[in-house]
Amino acid sequence: MTRLNTCTFIKQIVKITSIAALLGASLNSWAAPTEIKFSHVVAENTPKGQMALKFKQLVEERLPGEYQVNVFPNSQLFGDNNELSALLLNDVQFVAPSLSKFERYTKKLQLFDLPFLFKDMDAVNRFQQSDSGQKLLNSMKRKGVIGLGYLHNGMKQFSASSPLTLPEDAQGKKFRIMASDVLAAQFQAVGAIPVKKPFSEVFTLLQTRAIDGQENTWSNIYSKKFYEVQSNITESNHGVLDYMVVTSSTFWKSLPADKRKVIKASLDEAIAYGNEIAAAKVNKDKQAIIDSKRSEITYLSPEQRAAWVTAMKPVWAKFEDKIGKDLIDAAVASNE
Repeated sequence: MTRLNTCTFIKQIVKITSIAALLGASLNSWAAPTEIKFSHVVAENTPKGQMALKFKQLVEERLPGEYQVNVFPNSQLFGDNNELSALLLNDVQFVAPSLSKFERYTKKLQLFDLPFLFKDMDAVNRFQQSDSGQKLLNSMKRKGVIGLGYLHNGMKQFSASSPLTLPEDAQGKKFRIMASDVLAAQFQAVGAIPVKKPFSEVFTLLQTRAIDGQENTWSNIYSKKFYEVQSNITESNHGVLDYMVVTSSTFWKSLPADKRKVIKASLDEAIAYGNEIAAAKVNKDKQAIIDSKRSEITYLSPEQRAAWVTAMKPVWAKFEDKIGKDLIDAAVASNE
């Protein structure tokens, strides 16, 4: 091959390579974005609902055309009893179950269900941000679940079809609980009957008097209109209802490192946003319920609250071996 022919050949190769690169870039620009499904069981106007929408906004702004986040609220895809199974099957990529829902994956998170463990949300936050709390995010890695952050909802209150002032007022009443052995023991400690049912069924169960009461945060009691079918709510602040935003190890590892970094930063920002909403909604939603005059609020005196604590605190000892005394002690220390 002559020198002239060689130069011509090289130019043709360069030209073909450039065209191929341009075609590849063009195809990439037209490729459908990768879908990320975020499923949850509550309304869009809750802290969790707003957090998920914020996450969608941030990811799509920062990775335009590359990732599309589709949010499915109100158990549209999966209920709270099967969303984790769906996650591990990669039917969804993000879920944010209540901490009670992880019982089958780790017993350590049962800590958050212990009654009267945390005095307020500041104590909850201090514990979750401590070394002990952060380690719990990785407590399910062997089961294929990765914790990415804690989302607040607030302290739980009791509601029922009759006033709950002292522990004996709960005797014989049926209370809906999440699928949690600790919560079952909590109600059994006061002679009540725990009934494990999905969150999506609670309103109907209350409305039809199939159950007598439930426990939840002001946000959920308001957004799901439980106050319309419960004549009494006791401001007990007896427990915390928080969530853990999780993904599967398989999905998380499949992401390119640079994209994973952006998605994690977006989620952190969205969680912080959701936690701000949660803090603001406590008094707002509580007041909305009061203004509705559909449900009477009972405020416990120090003596009445002490009676509930005395009745329910033995639950701690029952689950100490499974949770770990060190974790319980660390949680108690966060109250100081």
